[in-house]
Parts: sequence; C-alpha cells; structure tokens
Amino acid sequence: MADTFSTADVAKHNSADAGMYIIIEDGVYDVTKFVDEHPGGKKILARFAGKDATKQFWKYHNDGVLKKYSPKLKIGTVKEEAKL
Repeated sequence: MADTFSTADVAKHNSADAGMYIIIEDGVYDVTKFVDEHPGGKKILARFAGKDATKQFWKYHNDGVLKKYSPKLKIGTVKEEAKL
C-alpha cells in the first residue's frame, strides 16, 4: 500500500458504482465493500463517500476502531496539495 491520492481523486469515488472512498486524517479508505458491515449503516458512509470524514469519524469512534479496520480498508494516503 503505497498509493497516494489527491482529494480530487478521492472525490471521484463517491458512489457504489464508482467505489466509495473516504479520507480519515491523511489515510484513504475504500469502504465500498464495508457498507453492509458498518454498524451505523450504509447511509452515513454514502453521505461522506468521496470526502474527508475525519471530524465525523472521531466524533463517534476511538483509535481502536481505526487500528482494527485499517489493514482491511486503507488503500493509500492523501498527497499534499498546493494551497492557493
């Protein structure tokens, strides 16, 4: 897992057909196949697909959740982009 994604790359993955990626901190996670397992339901993952979900993730989860699911779901990191 050495892939890097721009936020624009992640934004393209915002539906079940296109794949559902979310950003947490600097990690990119493919939650496409996880939506049916998500305890909070698929609706919340669909709402944040293609977006940075860091704030919402930490509101409802602790570090243990990220450690548990990272090996299965993390597909890369967000590359730094120039700020204008």
